[in-house]
Amino acid sequence: MNHYETVFILTPVLSDVQMKEAVDKFKGLLEQEGAEIVNEEEWGLRKLAYPIQKKSTGFYALLQFKGEPSLVEKLELQYRRDERVIRFLTFHMDKFAVEYAEKRKSLKSSKKEGKEK
Repeated sequence: MNHYETVFILTPVLSDVQMKEAVDKFKGLLEQEGAEIVNEEEWGLRKLAYPIQKKSTGFYALLQFKGEPSLVEKLELQYRRDERVIRFLTFHMDKFAVEYAEKRKSLKSSKKEGKEK
């Protein structure tokens, strides 16, 4: 199984519930196809570098997963079919990217633990 990371931008006109529903849809698709979700992050509403479809902001979401290469095609096909997705990028992570992602994830979890105390 290969490691992949996908980031997608959802249209800003969605409510929080609709945004979470869209993220859950793509997570469900990955799990249904046998992928293992390693990490999930919702970055929230952010300003775009340039307007896309006359929109200057969008909801960003990141999913890191392990899966077969054929799964990426199915996922990207669903991105293209979903009118809520305005941009997406999926890439194969090499061993250094996986290592960096693990470090970043552990740092985030340790910061959360520090805030809870």
